[in-house]
Amino acid sequence: MKRSQIASAVTLLCACQVISSAHAQNTTATAAVSAEAQPSVIVTGTRASNRTQFDTLAPVDVFTREEIGAVESSDLNDVLAQLVPSYVVQRLPMADGQVFVRPATLRGLSPDQTLVLVNGRRFHRSALLGARGAQAPDLAQIPTSAIKRIEVLRDGASAQYGSDAIAGVINIILDDSLGGEISAQHGQYSEGDGKANELRARYGFMLGENARVTLFAEASQSDPTSRTRQRPDAIAFQAAHPQLTVPNPVQRWGQPELESQRAGFNANWDLGGDTVAYSYGLFAHSDGTSDFNWRNPDTSTSVYKLSTVFPGWDVRSIFPLGFSPQYTNKQNDLQLLAGLRGQFNDAFGWDVSASYGRNAIDYGLHNSINASLGPNSPTSFKLGRLTQEEKLVNANFTYEWKVAGLSQPVNVAFGAEYRNESYAVKAGDPASYAVGPGASVGLDANANGAPGFSAIQAGKWDQDSYAAYADIEVPLSKQVSIGAAVRYEDFAEFGNTVNGKLSGRFEVTPDFALRGSYSTGFRAPTPGQLNTNSTSQGLDTKTLLVFTTGRLANKDPLAVALGAQPLQPEKSKNLSLGLTWKSRMGLSGSVDAYRIRLSDRFSTSASFAVPAGMPNPLRYTSVSYFTNDFDTTTKGVDVVGNYLSRLGAGKLNLTAAYNHNATKIDGGKSSIVTNESQRVVFEERLPRQKATFSAAYDQGVWNVLARLRYYGAWTDSSGNATGDIFQRFGAMRFLDLAASVKLGEKQSLRFGIDNVLNKYPDEALFQASRGLIYSRNAPYDTDGRNLYLEYTVKF
Repeated sequence: MKRSQIASAVTLLCACQVISSAHAQNTTATAAVSAEAQPSVIVTGTRASNRTQFDTLAPVDVFTREEIGAVESSDLNDVLAQLVPSYVVQRLPMADGQVFVRPATLRGLSPDQTLVLVNGRRFHRSALLGARGAQAPDLAQIPTSAIKRIEVLRDGASAQYGSDAIAGVINIILDDSLGGEISAQHGQYSEGDGKANELRARYGFMLGENARVTLFAEASQSDPTSRTRQRPDAIAFQAAHPQLTVPNPVQRWGQPELESQRAGFNANWDLGGDTVAYSYGLFAHSDGTSDFNWRNPDTSTSVYKLSTVFPGWDVRSIFPLGFSPQYTNKQNDLQLLAGLRGQFNDAFGWDVSASYGRNAIDYGLHNSINASLGPNSPTSFKLGRLTQEEKLVNANFTYEWKVAGLSQPVNVAFGAEYRNESYAVKAGDPASYAVGPGASVGLDANANGAPGFSAIQAGKWDQDSYAAYADIEVPLSKQVSIGAAVRYEDFAEFGNTVNGKLSGRFEVTPDFALRGSYSTGFRAPTPGQLNTNSTSQGLDTKTLLVFTTGRLANKDPLAVALGAQPLQPEKSKNLSLGLTWKSRMGLSGSVDAYRIRLSDRFSTSASFAVPAGMPNPLRYTSVSYFTNDFDTTTKGVDVVGNYLSRLGAGKLNLTAAYNHNATKIDGGKSSIVTNESQRVVFEERLPRQKATFSAAYDQGVWNVLARLRYYGAWTDSSGNATGDIFQRFGAMRFLDLAASVKLGEKQSLRFGIDNVLNKYPDEALFQASRGLIYSRNAPYDTDGRNLYLEYTVKF
């Protein structure tokens, strides 16, 4: 039976009324449909071999290949944002590397507080350290055509899986089916931009009698979008220089231009007896370009200033109309895994595997200049490379222990793991970070827009960790089950940690159960967070002046002088209580309330002016460093409902889900606690409510789908160096429609419209000085109506 999460609490109540009416007319037919839908066995959050969603001790959502394919986007972040109500992903145009590696949050927590698995094994992180230093996996690197199903554990699971599993676990199960499929898709926004084309292929076959191999590949290309007005200062510049033709707009706010290719395989080989060899590989490459803020020749005096250092040289000879730097991102991603599993006997199983993951990002900047180098400056720069590598070896064992007096065996699991994680920074072109002779008279140093990584910042750092765990599930009776897990992990950088989990389930009736869990968790700082420095530039929306900030490693002497302390793991205490139900009439669902208390939370410190006399070779306007010196409490509730019924000659499937989530800062010493502006940004930047509701109907060769998405109110800020400006945005509702028709036994055509009513949020008034219309931080797409067409052939 499908168990997607989609809709609001209000919509869920309305759906129940519809369900009641449909039930009165279709009781017999509904029972027939229910009999057809078999519960799927899950593998996430439990190491027992016979758990279904209804049986689990913690909430797990399962999304099938069909549900994933019903979402227009091939970006897995967008797919999860439409299917999981507590999952939010932002576009963040003109936000450096986050334009391409988009931050996503589960239950409002940090992106790197959700663990991502592929086939039950840890998927590597991205090389990007994003907002507040979060370093999370980039789900966009995983091809959606390769996915068989996705399991989302909405519960703390550090005791079972290790670091990062605070908000939950996303387990992506790769396709292993036989046969082939090719699909081509074209989409475009109703504004006429953002054209996107994609080709996907999958083929599964037997290699001999004992080996099964599935191959998959995707290629996509998307044009940029622009929801931009001409900047007021650009209008004034045009009026002051009528002899020039200034582009309109001078800079673009929207999605980047992007090309990507993804490929991989999933294979297993029966070696005879009870032994199976298995492996998978994922490979991805992407190449994207994004705009930066426009530099005005009349006001950007630190770039266009005439000086005696470079007599006769004027930047206007190169960029007479000003310039908007073009930021490029070339990314290569790899994940490889191989393993063996088997049985010592019918009750005792084993599984050993090793994996390697790597993400490398090369940054570039074009249409820019290092003004401090004068005429010797290039206009294009290689900014450097970031590389994240992870090596993992683990051994897992399961034992079904038959205990007298118990109706079912006790499931015992234990294992050990070794992980090596390394991070490397490669310096960019010397001109990208050089402080030239013009700096002495006030000309900007570094590549203007995004300074390159300097030789001082370059290096490679790594960290080893060793872990051991034990996990047990005990069926005390047919009605009562309990579970316990404990994990010990030792990190080379900061020592060891022990975490545990207790869970229980009480089956009131065969179709209704109560469940709950309590666990402790942790997220260990990464080598990149522990050792690297970075430089970024921003634009003040009041002064329209560029400011340069540095984020220093905690070991940096300047950071230590300003109060930096060694980083420690974030720690959590998770409590979850809920109920779940199912019925022969096709109605199922769950309600789960949770509380997550986090201590030593990870963020950036307050910004400090560099003290006079302190070395400042990169000419920082201000500096900060990472700190984990504040605590939060997150409270929320998930409501999920599903109804499957015969309706006329077809099948109706209604799915609904709602999440309410709120995070409050409890205390600490960092700027996020003491600065009211920072507190507002942290607590209110995401909607506290998110919901979706969908109705799908299958009849004959036709399938139609309607989906309603709801996002609650949220608060945005200008991000100024000083004097942050806030704006509150109201709730938004989006309606998506899609239909597919079978053109024969092997072919189908699907067409749809996302945001049918072409809804846009309120304009971001405080951003108007930059030409931006809709907030860059919106938790949803702000490009309007999107239309798409997809053709699929199977073989």
